[in-house]
Amino acid sequence: MAVTLNVTGMTCHHCVSSVKEELGELDGVANISVELNTGGTSVVRFDAEATVTDEQIRGAIEEAGYETTELSRA
Repeated sequence: MAVTLNVTGMTCHHCVSSVKEELGELDGVANISVELNTGGTSVVRFDAEATVTDEQIRGAIEEAGYETTELSRA
């Protein structure tokens, strides 16, 4: 299942690495990509098994130090 997130607060490639690292620690998450929009809303996309909950995803983003403003699954 494809997941798309809007994430605020990311400003550099270190931010991208932090988000990828935290999401990558969740079982069932793969193929993480980030469209960095410095100072604005960045778009994070990845594949996730159905067992990965929205709360786990938001928690990983918060652990990295950022906020999720929108989350959608397709």
